[in-house]
Amino acid sequence: MHYSSILPDVIRLADEASEKVLHIYESDFKVRYKEDNSPITAADEAAHEVIFKGLRNISRDIPILSEEGAEIPWEERKSWRRFWLIDPIDGTKDFTQRSGEFTVNIAMIEDGVPVMGVVTAPALKEAFWGIKGEGAHMRDRTGRVHRIRVAEPRETLRVVASKNHLNDETRAFIDTLGPHETVQAGSSLKFCRIAEGHADIYPRMGPTSEWDTAAAHAILLAAGGQVQTVDGKPLVYGKEDILNPHFIAAGGWYF
Repeated sequence: MHYSSILPDVIRLADEASEKVLHIYESDFKVRYKEDNSPITAADEAAHEVIFKGLRNISRDIPILSEEGAEIPWEERKSWRRFWLIDPIDGTKDFTQRSGEFTVNIAMIEDGVPVMGVVTAPALKEAFWGIKGEGAHMRDRTGRVHRIRVAEPRETLRVVASKNHLNDETRAFIDTLGPHETVQAGSSLKFCRIAEGHADIYPRMGPTSEWDTAAAHAILLAAGGQVQTVDGKPLVYGKEDILNPHFIAAGGWYF
């Protein structure tokens, strides 16, 4: 499949979902909680509906896995060679706390690899996209689009860390890096900050799900970065267990 031919449609779809999300973000929205005690709002559901319907129009034969969609059994998923993986809103806590650092995420997975990704940050008016092997781009808040690339190695590493999930194990890893400074970011923007060259490494020694990381992972790959487990293996998608192992995201030079 020539992903560059459908990428503009996917970007437009993410923008449409972002408009719905932003409208709710700027309203007096209510927060509910799912069975796992994670928050959900009308924005998560509205974005899911827009993206799901839009992807069906783009590619009716490619299955879709969404955080807010129906649970699909492994017996069905294990035969998927190619599928859409979406997180209608990553960083719902950032959404409910009104930090602005939440994202809309759409990824294409092929043979376990995120080969195309689109990430929008509606409140920040930023968007990122990339295709593995074809490069990555960013649209800034002025509407200007430019190519992005991971930064060259530095003596002092810029470590991007989660504001909501910085645990002791992650702190211990960061302490092994030597001279460093911390860059704060929420949601999948942590990958994007590395992809655009504003940070160097993101260690995640805590739970994430495949839909949390896939779209931004694709963008980082397209920008010259990598994501590996702590065992030095590539982070892969389409597993029976949708939880990710601990991982490190960084410019390709780090590995």
